[in-house]
Amino acid sequence: MVINLAYYFDWFQLGRTLPEKFLAQEQAVEHLAQLCKHYGSILLQPSSYRVFDGFRATAYNEEHECHPLSPRGQALVRMEQSVRSLCPQHVILRFGWLLDDSLEGMLGRVLQRASAGEELEMADDRRGNPTPVEEAARAIVAVLKQLDCTAPLWGTYHFGGQEAATTLTVSEAILHEAKYWNSSIGQELVARPHASFEDASIEPQHGVLDCKKITHTFGIKPRAWRNGIADLLDSYY
Repeated sequence: MVINLAYYFDWFQLGRTLPEKFLAQEQAVEHLAQLCKHYGSILLQPSSYRVFDGFRATAYNEEHECHPLSPRGQALVRMEQSVRSLCPQHVILRFGWLLDDSLEGMLGRVLQRASAGEELEMADDRRGNPTPVEEAARAIVAVLKQLDCTAPLWGTYHFGGQEAATTLTVSEAILHEAKYWNSSIGQELVARPHASFEDASIEPQHGVLDCKKITHTFGIKPRAWRNGIADLLDSYY
């Protein structure tokens, strides 16, 4: 079994990534898929809500057509296509907004700006599935355990934290919990519309994923994302 997390930060955590980096990454994924086919290995390829354009007001399921807005989303779509065409034994797992304890991720960026006393402007109409990284890991392990039982469940699945939220709501939850580690951290947030942000043209406004398929197929039920914030903050601090 191969879990391809080689470019995790570029795909999931960095606010902006240089588009020219993706060509080499696509070639690496293509080569990896060929190797997995050659050796008869299972390949789990992570992907993202960024493969969609975010124009739907309701959640995206696995059958919805991909229309990525950003170079990152476009590269992820091409990587998915390579995996599907080259490696029969594959699982593509698309995640919502992954939250981890890195400085580059969403949680880290919010905490750094709040600690510096910056005014935090967050979209109150940009929605997604906040997903603590431990929850993502739980889903990956659960999928692989069942594939190891020779169940032919190859394909594409969605996974994200229970309860869709806006970036404003997630930031409020992070700062509310963070005061138990840093009592002086700022709590002021300013709500702004998605369209007013610099990244509005490349970041899906509605990136909510429908996770019914992974529940029905593997029995993996998303958990409330708020429950994972405290553990992330404990690791961060």
